[in-house]
Amino acid sequence: MTDEMDDWAAAMAEQAESEAQAEAAEKGEAQVAELEELSENAAPISAEEKRKLDTILDIPVTISMEVGRSKISIRNLLQLNQGSVVELDRVAGEPLDVLVNGTLIAHGEVVVVNDKFGIRLTDVISQIERIKKLK
Repeated sequence: MTDEMDDWAAAMAEQAESEAQAEAAEKGEAQVAELEELSENAAPISAEEKRKLDTILDIPVTISMEVGRSKISIRNLLQLNQGSVVELDRVAGEPLDVLVNGTLIAHGEVVVVNDKFGIRLTDVISQIERIKKLK
């Protein structure tokens, strides 16, 4: 029972923190971002490399979240109307896929913050795995 209470307290604390951050964002206040430390063995980049990196950082990409997929015939597609149910290839509670320009980069779960949907990343695909999928 105490474990359930601890989980509940942790969830309530997380919700309060996210609400405080959202409130600060609405007021235009700065928020503290938690960032990972850079590794010590990373070589400093040259001015030319920095210029190249700055060039690609502003390229817009499309990010989408996929709940699931289904294949149906055109006949069944044309018969769909309001209230129709389409069965997906996912089980309820399974993580969503996060795609950038159609490439899987992470898995996550749906969250609601200030009456807006968002996604909390639960598993980010490693760069090596993403490169393997490109081949």
